Amino acid sequence: MMGKKILLTGISGFIAKHCAIELIKHGYRVRGTVRNLAKADEVRATLGKHCDISGLEIVAADLSSDDGWSEAMQDISGVLHVASPFPVAEPAHPDDVLRPAIDGTMRVLKAAIANRVPRFVQTSSSVAIMYGHPHTRTAPFTEDDWTVVDSAGVSTYAKSKTLAERAARDFIAQAKPDIHYSTINPGFVLGPLLDADVGTSGEVILMFLRGKYPGAPKLSFPVVDVRDIAKMHRLALETTEASGGRYMGVSETAWFIDMMRPIKARLGRSASKVPSFEMPNLLVRIVAIFDAAARGIVPELGYLAKVDNSRTRKALGIEFIPVTESAPAIAQSLVDLNLV
Repeated sequence: MMGKKILLTGISGFIAKHCAIELIKHGYRVRGTVRNLAKADEVRATLGKHCDISGLEIVAADLSSDDGWSEAMQDISGVLHVASPFPVAEPAHPDDVLRPAIDGTMRVLKAAIANRVPRFVQTSSSVAIMYGHPHTRTAPFTEDDWTVVDSAGVSTYAKSKTLAERAARDFIAQAKPDIHYSTINPGFVLGPLLDADVGTSGEVILMFLRGKYPGAPKLSFPVVDVRDIAKMHRLALETTEASGGRYMGVSETAWFIDMMRPIKARLGRSASKVPSFEMPNLLVRIVAIFDAAARGIVPELGYLAKVDNSRTRKALGIEFIPVTESAPAIAQSLVDLNLV
């Protein structure tokens, strides 16, 4: 695959920019899509600080329209479909998130198949695996698990990622196209930001750096460093594993306080407002009455979900950067970008 041209959808996003750098540094050529070409110069400026962008192409294509996708697939050897909406709080209209995720994925996948692109890697999420299950569960979540979208408390974002991956996998199973398909399912993505377009992960850490909450909610996430997720996307393009791989990008499951402590230790005075204790669940529930972002986490308070992604680690030959490195990395980048 090295030296081949890869189509990277949503190249202006946090994960996608890291994927572009990973690909270019490993000898690939990249054609990225943006909804509006007005973003092209900004993307070039960011990527140009980290890799040689002389061969980078940026084209316009929107997940909500067929326009431009067939042209974008010309001379392409693989697609990294990273573009997907990621809201911090529940949207007023769920279809604003569901439709671009599901219809957009199918639009890009079908365009790749129609243009005989041999490889397709879809960026799914751990939220397509771990939600909607009873909190009495003690067995670790693996690549075989699926979020139960009809369960109470499952967010629109979790539904969008689950249904988009399901739609793609069901289509592949039924149509049996000549394409190697796989998904990357990241946890909560930490690691260094590249520019001021901080994304949802950056916004969450930024809230704590600015002292929005006095304590950390007793909330856990499967976490991962963005640099590992970018590497996983490249490895999925290159793997000799059979089509259909589902690769769970998680270094560990961590409480929010497990993220805050290394941030405080590493950043010192810059992290003076970062909480050093956990908020009682009752206080979080009270805050959630007035705070939409807090409201979305209430169903998951106090729940620690275990993860076993040993199959992914073996298949891709990857070990993950721990949260003690990935959490300070995203916090430090926010400070360096003068956003705190």
